[in-house]
Amino acid sequence: MAEIARNYEERQEFWKPAVAPRQESPVNDAADQVCDRCGTDFVMGSRFCHVCGADRNASLASAKSGRVREWFDYTSLRDALGQTNASLVALFVGLVCVIAAAVTGFLYTATTLLDWQAVQIWRIEWLLAATAVFALGVLLKRNK
Repeated sequence: MAEIARNYEERQEFWKPAVAPRQESPVNDAADQVCDRCGTDFVMGSRFCHVCGADRNASLASAKSGRVREWFDYTSLRDALGQTNASLVALFVGLVCVIAAAVTGFLYTATTLLDWQAVQIWRIEWLLAATAVFALGVLLKRNK
């Protein structure tokens, strides 16, 4: 029973806490306490900066969605692939042609031999267009 009330004999001062404070790591870092946009300190418990109105958690949201946006950002994709503007456009057009060739068979059903041959010719035309555009993209690619 003595170990439950360890400080039973000590007098509790009015300014001391009754229970020793827990040692926790701070929830917010010091860098999180300062606004990224204007540099002022956030008011405790606020979500937005009281000076410029910037969102306190904007850096967290942009870090998560930044990776996804990077794949759809034209300039970062161009730089990552080492392409020029024209060759990257040719790559996209070539991919559209390949997709169109694949979708052609699903959209048009052939009931006769003549219909089947027409669908195959359309596919061949889409694939020839894709090949020509890919070749153009290779010719327009920058040399390192």
